[in-house]
Amino acid sequence: MENKSRRNFVKKLGVSIGAAGLVGGSSILSSCNQVETASGDTITLLTSSGNLVEVDKSQLKPAEMPSLSENQKRGRAGLPNRKWVMVIDLSKCRNARECMKGCQNHHQLRPEQHHINVLQMQDAEHTAPYYMPKPCQHCDNPPCTKVCPVNATFKREDGIVLIDNERCIGCRFCIAACPYSARVFNWFEPRDAEKYEGVTYNIEANVPQKKGTITKCLFSADRLRDGKLPTCVSSCPNGVYWFGDQNEDAVTNGTTHETTVFSKLIKDNAAYTIMEELGTKPRVYYLPPKDRAFPFQGEIEDNHS
Repeated sequence: MENKSRRNFVKKLGVSIGAAGLVGGSSILSSCNQVETASGDTITLLTSSGNLVEVDKSQLKPAEMPSLSENQKRGRAGLPNRKWVMVIDLSKCRNARECMKGCQNHHQLRPEQHHINVLQMQDAEHTAPYYMPKPCQHCDNPPCTKVCPVNATFKREDGIVLIDNERCIGCRFCIAACPYSARVFNWFEPRDAEKYEGVTYNIEANVPQKKGTITKCLFSADRLRDGKLPTCVSSCPNGVYWFGDQNEDAVTNGTTHETTVFSKLIKDNAAYTIMEELGTKPRVYYLPPKDRAFPFQGEIEDNHS
């Protein structure tokens, strides 16, 4: 039964990855929600994922727009029988930062805002430096949700920690409570605000972003609902990210599309979680930077030379 379930999970992800290239299909059309420009027989549309796509006018049809209350209701419920988990292989990261760029495009973030950041790390003076991507850890025991006075941020049954910016009052208690510095405040008007004017708020993508509220990594919950991998995972060209369902005990690499057994991957490679002594129980695992695929070219090495 376990193998059969895993095959079903892999099959679903495989179909989703293949479908990603068919940008002219009806699924894209049905997800478009705002007309940007028109020229000739084609028209440029902004999808709910924040991508501009050009399609033939003859394929246009009225889009089904979920209401704000429907978005919020299903966003709080999450995906049933799932337990999402991420594995980051530090030996593969070369600071390409495509994960950061993809995330910023998907979530309407300004250039200085990051849901995921790639840090330069060195554990001790004489140890080798390495790069470390750091998203929200989506803790099973999250300190951030416990301090919110209006229940704007919450933990879903499928493991994802989200924010409802229709409820957020911008008190920033959650920023102070998060030990991983995973949250940022929207001090200014969001990027491309005019393009998102009139778009229904999607709690699973946290767009449109709103000035005066909090934003953070969401594991691309809206893409997971469509059977796709998170944007950062799919954007990486170097095989750094694995993502999947712990209930299925399977994770898929966003670059190679290979799927493997989650429990074996973390056991065989001595995976760890960060700041586990705090009892936060992160859902992001790291594989040590052993036998790195790329040389470190950052600034830390120069500081000790």
